Amino acid sequence: MTGHQLFQQYQGQTGIWDEMCFGEGIRSQYSRVFEAISQIPVETLLQKDKEAGELFMNQGITFTVYSDDAGIEKIFPFDIIPRILTNKEWDHIHAGITQRLKALNLFLKDIYSDQQILKDGIIPADLIASCPHYTREVFGIKVPHDLYVHISGIDLIRGQDGTFYILEDNLRTPSGVSYMLENREVTKRIFPGMLTQSKARMVNNYPLLLHDILGSLAPQQLSNPTVALLTPGVYNSAYFEHTFLARQMGIPLLEGRDLLVDNHKVYMKTTAGLQQVHVIYRRLDDDYLDPLVFRPDSALGVPGLLSAYRKGNVAIVNAVGNGVADDKAVYAYVPDMIKYYLNEEAILPNVPTYGLENIDARQYVFDNIGNMVIKRTNQSGGYGMVMGNKASEKELDDIKEAILDTPREFIAQPIIKLSTVPCFIDGKLQPRHVDLRPYALCGPSGIKIVPGGLTRVALREGSLVVNSSQGGGSKDTWVVDL
Repeated sequence: MTGHQLFQQYQGQTGIWDEMCFGEGIRSQYSRVFEAISQIPVETLLQKDKEAGELFMNQGITFTVYSDDAGIEKIFPFDIIPRILTNKEWDHIHAGITQRLKALNLFLKDIYSDQQILKDGIIPADLIASCPHYTREVFGIKVPHDLYVHISGIDLIRGQDGTFYILEDNLRTPSGVSYMLENREVTKRIFPGMLTQSKARMVNNYPLLLHDILGSLAPQQLSNPTVALLTPGVYNSAYFEHTFLARQMGIPLLEGRDLLVDNHKVYMKTTAGLQQVHVIYRRLDDDYLDPLVFRPDSALGVPGLLSAYRKGNVAIVNAVGNGVADDKAVYAYVPDMIKYYLNEEAILPNVPTYGLENIDARQYVFDNIGNMVIKRTNQSGGYGMVMGNKASEKELDDIKEAILDTPREFIAQPIIKLSTVPCFIDGKLQPRHVDLRPYALCGPSGIKIVPGGLTRVALREGSLVVNSSQGGGSKDTWVVDL
């Protein structure tokens, strides 16, 4: 069997937007891939699929699942058929994310200073007061260039009519960019000619862009500021990414024990003595950063770090306290923020969202729970989520009871059938649901987004959950000019 026959046998799902096929045809952005793979025997594709898995294994491209008793280190599943976007689609995504990040940065500056958006009644004050990630300890701290969100991973999905929606804002310590970069390297190895012929835009300059932006955030004007990546350590689920990015940028990878604060300045311990650190790209949560301010039992952070931050002697990336802006209940108000701060309509819409502290919204959700997905406002990774159309009666009763106990901790959204893409599974092309996480970098010179991002795939048939911890995988994501 040839690749051509695989494509002939491929069938999308009725009523679902398929990224490659429409009716009886192939979308134009997939034409070169279609032509290239059509010439390849299925046995060769199976060999390439095996080779991709071996490359991931040899590179140590892993993630951690803490709940798996069989062993926590997992190779990240990779599908060899790329997901392809047109330049027109990408320009729309780029504009929407840029607009959204401008508004979110203004919101974070406001919420930790004048709080004018609360005084004007755009967002309920009690919503912010009840947010567990609103960090009062950083109120009034002046951050470099008034930038709070330096690195973001904004999750998008595509609905049945092809419309892109923002699903989630990840503004604290977004992960996955190393998989985006490694996916491209693996694709270069297994399909070198196809990648060149399709003229996919490059993503491998991300570490250089990130390094430049980190350096530009130093509190003092220095020609060569010291930038370091702060990791919780080898047992963190994203440790592979921490080591990968530190190596790619040529900066030290440090744990909390490698740093100390003296006279409100941060120093790293080196064999040549103490060296001041000006910018910390932190990959641990706020609660663990400084045991003198947050969790006193934290052995991961640096005592006194927040005092140096408050004095303006060190930049912390992303800013401390960003969690208030990616709370799932606050997410519902981002289009209002865009209108309030920028006087613009949102380019990329939200998924309709119901805050369950509202009695009328709660009753509507209960009446239509079979068509809803229930999410906890401060969980991620696909945890704490109930799909109404797949849950048992007991699960639905339990989630209703939990909502009635603490309604602020939940939101509900209508179930949107994510778009599908062809995946090479068990020697066949099969449709699977996907989302998209582009990575945006915000610095003094503006917002830069490498073209593409991380496409996450729900590899289980019929599943809408793309998270790696829930059985998801990923694809290389191409943006091509037509």
